[in-house]
Amino acid sequence: MAKWLLIDGFNLAFRSFYAIPNLTRADGFPTNALHGWVRTLWSLQDKEKPDHTVVFFDLGGSHARLELHPEYKAHRTETPQALRDQFPWIKKITSALGIPVVEKYGVEADDLIASAAIKLQNEGNVAYIVSADKDFGQLLCPSIFQLLPPPTANPKLGWRTLDEAALLEKLFVKPSQIVDYLALIGDASDNIPGIPGVGPKIAARWIAEYGSIENILAKANYISPARFQLVLPQMKDILTMNVSMIKLNTSLEVELNLKESADTNALREIFESMEMKTILSTAQKRFNFQ
Repeated sequence: MAKWLLIDGFNLAFRSFYAIPNLTRADGFPTNALHGWVRTLWSLQDKEKPDHTVVFFDLGGSHARLELHPEYKAHRTETPQALRDQFPWIKKITSALGIPVVEKYGVEADDLIASAAIKLQNEGNVAYIVSADKDFGQLLCPSIFQLLPPPTANPKLGWRTLDEAALLEKLFVKPSQIVDYLALIGDASDNIPGIPGVGPKIAARWIAEYGSIENILAKANYISPARFQLVLPQMKDILTMNVSMIKLNTSLEVELNLKESADTNALREIFESMEMKTILSTAQKRFNFQ
């Protein structure tokens, strides 16, 4: 049994970008995300001590979800140019560190991660998904966990492991219920519309009482608060779409090719060109090169 870290690349890159503001090379090229990225990767590996680490990135968005809902993620703000400029270097650094990068055009990283996690589970391994995305709650089981990053409002909490019991304590739903739960409340960040007026408490109560959206719709005449009794049947198509949008694809072919070791020559070249002297010094100690 091997322990794998499956990292949501964009999620971690955004956090790295905003964690260290206004750090640039002498010519003004931004390097803040690069510093944050490397430090976070090393911190996670030192803390979790995985046997293998893989990073996943989106490439071209989800064609399947855009067909279902053309406005999917349409409300997201534009990625800052300074971060966009650093993405190619984030990928180069990751590969040079000996960490495989997995991406597939037209497929979201979430689906690649989900498919990889199930594949690893079926092979008798343990997977830890590094992401703040609530959608991954649907995968939690005795061999799949989620590593939640420190909350922005309270960074002292540090990284936290989310398992089935922690999910139930946090959201009052089970992994098998998380898709229906999120379909009810929607997701503003992905522009997935929920039922107006239905928040986490009401959704969790309905799920606990009726078990699923199908049963909630079947018992709409008995739903409390009563104001939703007429609303729910009218939202059936929206809820059906939401379930399809939120449910992760776990059947994709994902090649988890392992790299032998870090490319120290590439690391030296990148860190020197980016004027990352402290990071280079740390890398020389970690990988024993000059």
